[in-house]
Order: sequence, then C-alpha cells, then structure tokens
Amino acid sequence: MKTLRIGSGAGYSGDRIEPAVELASRGDLDYLVFECLAERTIALAQQVRISDPQGGYDPLLSERMRRVLPFVGRRDDQRRLRVITNMGAANPVSAAIEVRRIADELGLHLNVVAAVGDDVLQVLQPELMLDNGQTLGSLGERLISANAYLGVDAILEALHADADVVITGRVADPSLFLAPQMFEFDWAAHDWQRLGRGTLVGHLLECAGQVSGGYFADPGFKDVDDLARLGFPLAEINADGEAVITKVAGSGGRVSRATCTEQLIYEVHDPAAYLTPDVTADFSHVSFVEEGLDRVRALGADGRARPEQLKVSVGYLDGWIGEGQMSYGGPGAVARAQLARDIVLKRLELMGVNMQEVRAELIGMDSLHGPRSNVEPWEVRLRVAARCEARSDAVRVGNEVETLYTNGPSGGGGASKSVRQVVAVASLLLARSAVNPRIEA
Repeated sequence: MKTLRIGSGAGYSGDRIEPAVELASRGDLDYLVFECLAERTIALAQQVRISDPQGGYDPLLSERMRRVLPFVGRRDDQRRLRVITNMGAANPVSAAIEVRRIADELGLHLNVVAAVGDDVLQVLQPELMLDNGQTLGSLGERLISANAYLGVDAILEALHADADVVITGRVADPSLFLAPQMFEFDWAAHDWQRLGRGTLVGHLLECAGQVSGGYFADPGFKDVDDLARLGFPLAEINADGEAVITKVAGSGGRVSRATCTEQLIYEVHDPAAYLTPDVTADFSHVSFVEEGLDRVRALGADGRARPEQLKVSVGYLDGWIGEGQMSYGGPGAVARAQLARDIVLKRLELMGVNMQEVRAELIGMDSLHGPRSNVEPWEVRLRVAARCEARSDAVRVGNEVETLYTNGPSGGGGASKSVRQVVAVASLLLARSAVNPRIEA
C-alpha cells in the first residue's frame, strides 16, 4: 500500500527555517507544507500591498524558498518533493513571481503556480453583519481587507497542472495538508470519512513544532530532549487516511501521545464538529497510540458534509496604540514603580489625552494575574499602554513614560516607547457561490 509523506515546514510567519531544511533534505518527503498565515497576518499584508502593489507576501518567503528549492522536484524511484504554502498572503501572484525568480537564479526548472480567489473584498455587500455587531459599511475607509478561507479546490487544480510549488493566499490551515492526500489517493470530494481523517493530519501538522515538543516543555513535568534542535513533524499516511506522526530521526524534540493530544484540542471549539471549507470533521473519538520512539498513530477521525458557507476574515483600521516602559531596580523598586504609574495616569488625565482603553501594569508583579505576591522583587518594569483614536494622543502616552527620567521617582532607567496602528479583525459568513477559487500559472 502506498505511503504518502508530508512534512510541516512552518507553523507561523516568523517560524524557524532550519527544521524545514532538515525535512527537505532528510525527511524523504513527497510534500513540504509551510503554514504561515494568521488572521491578523493577512490583514497586515494587505496594508503592505496598498503601499506596494508588488508586495504583500510573507517577508520570509524568499529566504525559505532559497533554502529548500534545491531539494524540490528531485525524482528518484519513489519520491518527488513538492511545496505547498500560504506564504502568498495578500499577493500570491507576486509571491509566485518571486519564487520563479529565485528558482531561475538557482538554475532550477520548476513549475510554480499561484492559487487565488480568497480576496472577496469587492463582492461583499455593505449591509453584511460582522461578528462584532458592526456592519461592513460602517467601517467606511477603515476597511482594508476581506479574505475567505478557501479549501482544497485551487490547490488540487495546481497539482493536476503538475505544479512543483503551489503558492496560496488565505486557505484553511488543514486544507494545505488535505489537498495532497486527496490528489495522491484520488479521494472524492464527498468521501467525508477520509476527508475527516486527512483533516486530522492537517490539524496535527499545521503548527509545526507544537506537535513535536515546542510550546509543550515544562521542566520537571513535561521534559523534552534537545529542544534547541527541535525537529518539525511529518506524517506517514496511507490511502485510507490512517497516519503516523513522527519526525526526522536524530532531530530534537518529542512526538508522543501527550504532544499529539495537546495539539488535537488546540483551537477546536467543538471536537464533534470542526468546521473547515472541505468537511465537518469529527475528532470526538480520536485516540493516539505510541508505536515506538517519536512515532504516534492517530485513529478515530470521521467527517460529515462540509458547511455551505465560508468564513471571511475582515481586517480594518481601529486606532493607535501608544506604549511606554521604564524599569526600576533595587530596594523599594515596587513602591517607586507604583508611584511612577500613578504619576503617568494622572498626567495623561490632566492633559486631556483621549484614550479608549488603557493598561498600566508592573511586569513581574501584576501584568498577568493582578496583585498576587508579597515578595519584593529586586527589579520591576512599568508598562503603560493605551488605545487611542488619534495618533497624536497615542504618541503622548509613550512620551509621558519617558519623561519619568527627570520628572518622576528616582532610579528609573531603560525607557522605551512606541506607537503602532491597530489592525483589527472580525469575521462574517459568505455563500460558497460568491467565491471563485482558481489558479494563475
């Protein structure tokens, strides 16, 4: 029986590159998938594209591709490595052009295909309601993006066009991994059980190092060997969608029943109805069996008919955040930091700074859980941050913290300040008929 090998080269936009190179060079893979989009990531990418029509793709696209393309398209008696990634973000077509340019530089003859159709900004009606209670039209000129979560359709079209590299925009995370399974095993689009199983594989792999020990380690409770050389996971899958999760032999990290269980419940609201564009997956009876060191078999996934609507992620501008920080150390550090906090808040009030939200906290004391300790630390850091409609008000927040140098308690140092525009994200549902997934070669 044929065994398909799919590796996870990234779990988010800024993820490490070395484990992906290890998978490409030593993983004996059929597919290497880079999952690099979050909801806010694509909204920020749309902002970049507004100022640079050729931009808007993942900032690490070029470096990642330069490192792994030499291994792509190689054929032997068994394996041909292909790459699938959503690093196209807001501009898959420009991303594909960049990948072709790098391939040419490296002397490689690769078929690079862009999968498009997720940008639905022009087809949305202003009366549509977002999940935050606002209508789309109420956002006015603050609206910057609207991207539908596509499924496998355009990726399958690209694979049938013999693509070596498939560059997508907003595609649901597990769909990136499901598409090659459907293609290689010729699964029907309504084979709900196999699609549910293939979606489980995608869900386990989509966050890369999280299922092989990253974000899992807790010394003395959940120990992970050689975390500095964390290896990213791969799956060995058969034609029925049954899979073993593992990693490259000798790499750091750990694949176990516990790591797989933690990843299984990650971002899953209802295990019996995990909604994706391709299938309503049922993970409620999933179990994991350790078959050996760093080898875990996933069992029990199922599926039902896919939803008739697609989720759309809408990005819009929502003011500015101004922030300032200052450190205090030595005896009495907490009391001086508390005084500094009170001073800044009072001055912002006296100056009439318009703030919609404000946080003023002592990092190391009360920034996460509120006041909980009577132990006096040797150092503490004040952080004041506020969200403001006007950039000028946000600037004043950081400035007032910085002025504590000569206008506040003694012993302050290491001041920092920043201002950044807020890109907020909301969601709505859209009929499938309004979306047109397709490829552009």
